[in-house]
Amino acid sequence: MSRIGKKPVPIPSGVTAELDGASIRVTGPKGSQNLTPSREVSVSIFDNSIVVTPVSESKLSRQHWGLWRSLIANSITGVTRGFSRELQISGVGYRAQVSGNVLNLTLGLSHEVNIKAPEGITIETPSTNRIVVRGINKQQVGQIAANIRSWRPPEPFKGKGIRYAGEFVYRKVGKKK
Repeated sequence: MSRIGKKPVPIPSGVTAELDGASIRVTGPKGSQNLTPSREVSVSIFDNSIVVTPVSESKLSRQHWGLWRSLIANSITGVTRGFSRELQISGVGYRAQVSGNVLNLTLGLSHEVNIKAPEGITIETPSTNRIVVRGINKQQVGQIAANIRSWRPPEPFKGKGIRYAGEFVYRKVGKKK
């Protein structure tokens, strides 16, 4: 029995949710998203809330029950507040800057790294060592942040590289004389 799936997803004021056949369209102040749940769950709208129920008692239906409830809740949060991930750059000569919708990273490589932001995602650099990725799709925001981090993950000896804000990097002791 899914503890998450049992809870209905409340629809806040200013957000509309529509069922169109098998897909759900959620529209809010920041934009709109379409979701097409799997055939293992059924979705219905009652009294300003969305209810997800499994189609059968199979293991796959019960697995998808909580998953699709969470995905629908994330889409409602995305169109109301949006999602953001903050990255920090540490290292001598490492810096980031945005021109248009392209992030330009200088990471000590023989070339500069240019990352183009997909539609619906905005990348900001409040300072040369901070990057903020914003958007309404939680999965897309996290994937872009992970792609940026993958160019220079933090290393354990000096801590240089790109890390998530608040991420703890275990530091190793270097060579001893």
